[in-house]
Amino acid sequence: MELKQLEHFVAAAEEQHFTRAARRMNIVQSGLSASIRALESELGACLFLRTTRRVELTVAGRVLYEKALLLLASAREAKLAIAAISGLERGSLSIGTCSSLNAFFDLSLLLGEFHAQHPGVEIELLHSNAAALMEKVKKGDIDVVFLPLYEKNRDITTMPIAADRLVIAHPMDDPLHGRENVTLQEIAERAFVDFQLDKGTRRIVDRAFSALGLVRKTALEVGDVQVLLDLVARGFGIALVPHTFAKARAAIQSLPNIGIAHLSEPVLRWDLVAAFNRKASAAQSRNPAVAAFTDILSKVRVERRQFLVANQEPFPAASSDA
Repeated sequence: MELKQLEHFVAAAEEQHFTRAARRMNIVQSGLSASIRALESELGACLFLRTTRRVELTVAGRVLYEKALLLLASAREAKLAIAAISGLERGSLSIGTCSSLNAFFDLSLLLGEFHAQHPGVEIELLHSNAAALMEKVKKGDIDVVFLPLYEKNRDITTMPIAADRLVIAHPMDDPLHGRENVTLQEIAERAFVDFQLDKGTRRIVDRAFSALGLVRKTALEVGDVQVLLDLVARGFGIALVPHTFAKARAAIQSLPNIGIAHLSEPVLRWDLVAAFNRKASAAQSRNPAVAAFTDILSKVRVERRQFLVANQEPFPAASSDA
């Protein structure tokens, strides 16, 4: 049974005449008659009492007429609902973030612009660690996540947001102070203040040492970059952190100061990305809110690119897959 057959049937029932019903549906009479005969054959019941002048519903026809009206109304409502979502009059968007995101771009400003343009879209915001967010986006449980990219994966596609390099944060009286070409081998035996294992930055650092066959000692593990840098300043160890964080912390004179040393080439990259489920992003019509959000995000990236170019700072490539 097809919706078009039901539309033909309802037209005939209301017009009580096949010719007028065919004219109403903008088809030839023979086509409408054939459609209704096919419907009767499928249902195994006669729907109309036919005469030369008019047609009348049978008992079965009257029962079907009531149900057909409900079915067609439901179909119209479904179409309107899809149209509303496509027009972003309603819908949903789920976003995951990790800590310290605002050091690189203003998520609240981004969400505010999206909400102003699409106030009917419900936004769900989840704050978690990079590992948990990565699993959620790979499974398609969340639309987009912002995290430090620490692994390549076929299940996700990414949009670069910011690029940084990892530097060594150390106490001010440390021999590393002022160094420009420190190797990982030189610091492998030092005590480290580290991020927790589920943090993206920690995974980037661990993989870099592991790739060289180096094992290091973690003195303390924390979940917040400011706490981490405070512990470094008080002599608990050194840490590898994005340069943006270390530079901002070193500029705060009211707190115990830290020094910054730089790694030798090639530097360890730290890339903040927006990550999407690859299958979902390949068919964004499944959630048009994602496409609309991506458009706004792209504009933010262009503005950030212009700012960084003006200040002679690096910016990641236009697109990237994880």
